[in-house]
Amino acid sequence: MIPETSRLLAFVAASLVLILVPGPNLVYVLTRSVSQGRRAGLCSALGVEAGTLVHIAAAAFGLSALIARSDVAYTVLKYAGAVYLVHLGVRAIRRPSALDLSGTAAPTPLVRVFRAGVLVNVLNPKVALFFLAFLPQFVSADAGTAAARGHMLVLGAVFFAIALTLDVAYALAGGLLGAWLRGSPRFLRRQPLVVGAVYICLGMFAAVPAA
Repeated sequence: MIPETSRLLAFVAASLVLILVPGPNLVYVLTRSVSQGRRAGLCSALGVEAGTLVHIAAAAFGLSALIARSDVAYTVLKYAGAVYLVHLGVRAIRRPSALDLSGTAAPTPLVRVFRAGVLVNVLNPKVALFFLAFLPQFVSADAGTAAARGHMLVLGAVFFAIALTLDVAYALAGGLLGAWLRGSPRFLRRQPLVVGAVYICLGMFAAVPAA
């Protein structure tokens, strides 16, 4: 059930590129850890990677192939993700207390932090496209259905391990950064607008058709 070494190494390289390129997942983990501390950042990272498990299961059990063959299904996923990102941005601007670094605002419950992380990743077009278009390329064309499914699960587990490790690192770094930024009144005033603008721009970018 383990793919060839060359395929596995190529997949690891592709996964690192996808994860390291800034996107909705990274933005969510960093902003949550900066605004609410290390525990919230770690919880957001766990939520995001729980969403990764959804993508893995979808790829392994055929839903990804179904979406890939259906323009309507892919379009729905794409725009649902874009709308959710814009929603997060608007909420950040309209409800700045939810992202307050001063420590005086009531923190967002960790259950909500986790749940939002799951949604951010499940509706993330970048991750969805990776599992739709790239993951099948690392599975041998000669493999039977059971073997191909096993390969996808192994590759998905590798992706999950890499992504979770990096997201935890981002969460820890964001928590330290948040403690430092609490001493900056200028950042405290502008932070909700900046974070909201980042989410909205990501949502708009996700909605733009690929060239």
